[in-house]
Amino acid sequence: MTDDIYFTPLLPWQQLLWSQLTQRVLAPQQSLPHALLAAGMQGMGKRAFVWRLVAWLLCRARDERPLGACGHCESCQWLRSGTHPSLQALPLVSLPISADNIHKQQEVASSTAKDKKSTKATSNASLKIKVDEIRALQPFIYQGGHGMRICVLDHAEQMTIAAANALLKTLEEPQAQVYLFLISDAPSQLLPTIKSRVQQLALQRIDPAVALDYVTQALGSTVNREAVGAAAIEQLIQLANGAPLAAITLAQAPWYSKRALWLTTWQALRSGKRSSIAASDYWQNQLSIDEFIQLSELMLLDMRRVLLGFEALQKDVKLAAILQDHQPSDSGLERLSYSLQQTKIALQQNVQEKFSYDKLMQELVYL
Repeated sequence: MTDDIYFTPLLPWQQLLWSQLTQRVLAPQQSLPHALLAAGMQGMGKRAFVWRLVAWLLCRARDERPLGACGHCESCQWLRSGTHPSLQALPLVSLPISADNIHKQQEVASSTAKDKKSTKATSNASLKIKVDEIRALQPFIYQGGHGMRICVLDHAEQMTIAAANALLKTLEEPQAQVYLFLISDAPSQLLPTIKSRVQQLALQRIDPAVALDYVTQALGSTVNREAVGAAAIEQLIQLANGAPLAAITLAQAPWYSKRALWLTTWQALRSGKRSSIAASDYWQNQLSIDEFIQLSELMLLDMRRVLLGFEALQKDVKLAAILQDHQPSDSGLERLSYSLQQTKIALQQNVQEKFSYDKLMQELVYL
């Protein structure tokens, strides 16, 4: 993520909410709630919306530019450099910043929490917000008399219990001109006491027609890509649970075009026409182990649907027909699903990809 996210065009399904919020800020005697939650599945553009709103709130020219930050004033330049004195973010790696200014972000990190170790990029699932980091924000929040101040807590569901309890004090004692934005991909994991003290932004309601039009235009403008038909786009949106950006990412994922090949490999392994070692060697040249795991998880998800009597989400591969000839057992599906999860954990401990691939192919033999 780079500093460009502050100034990207507004997504079509966010225009009404943007208008409501900006009008509220600009209207006399009105203001935003002091704590807002942007929640929902990945691929809706909630982070882009929050960072765009943060830039606009801090922009010196916002009264004349209701559609977004100017990008040129002193405040916008501070955002671009990652050194805005009125903005703090946790985890620190979530702060939008260009590669050229990473060292400046590290300076912000050291001034925010003296005892915080250098933060390295990790997967969203492993990001944690600890109590000491929340406490380190208190001087910034309670300094008073310094104009608007904004705190953004990305991956808010990753707060420890102690961190969430520390945040409650801030939520219960709102300070003038201090705004807290919480962003969460899994709001069900937030403490009820946290959710009860924030106002959720209406970002999850995306009109299917708007989503279809947006994804169609985005994929149609992709360079060197074959035209994607309406049925294929509808399938992508369905697989992405209605999230347009996730649908686009899915279409462009290297593994998405290899779903039929995954089924062919599974059939060959199950029938003994191919060895697990040969299949492993082949797939290692096709996809990274992370990509193969994503592919396998999608195939397992659709298998479960069909076996439960539902229609397959994927209409462009012969999944239902294949399952008529051979139905995996519940224990086989559970075993492979467990192996996929264990492989993810093992990869975080630097286990070799070849070893992981070999093990997963062995599991496919008995699925």
